[in-house]
Amino acid sequence: MATNDTISDMLTRIRNACQVKHSSTHVPTTRITRSIAEVLKSEGFIESFEETGEGVNKELVISLKYKGKTRQPIINKVRRVSKPGLRVYSTSKDLPRVLGGIGIAIVSTSKGIMTDREARKQGVGGEIICYVW
Repeated sequence: MATNDTISDMLTRIRNACQVKHSSTHVPTTRITRSIAEVLKSEGFIESFEETGEGVNKELVISLKYKGKTRQPIINKVRRVSKPGLRVYSTSKDLPRVLGGIGIAIVSTSKGIMTDREARKQGVGGEIICYVW
């Protein structure tokens, strides 16, 4: 199925899989979804991800992370901020702190996709893609 907003599709698939406690989810691969998955893995929100398939049918298989025997998901909420109809940009000084630093904001900058902390450290602003906590 073709979607115009691959980022929202990815975040919705992760949110839905966490709610029903699946071990993994499949997401169509693009450069931006791969970069977002790398940020989520480096921040400890997902276990791992790998690319499967060839050509147009490439998919990211994202292994989700849970805590304890009750299998509480590490990702409690994922909120899309900048949408195709309304882009949201921020300077490095005005980047939001998600839940006082507990969560992260994923930002698309001129130096690549990174967290709000990394963007502040490097002094770059950009488009705020989503909040994760």
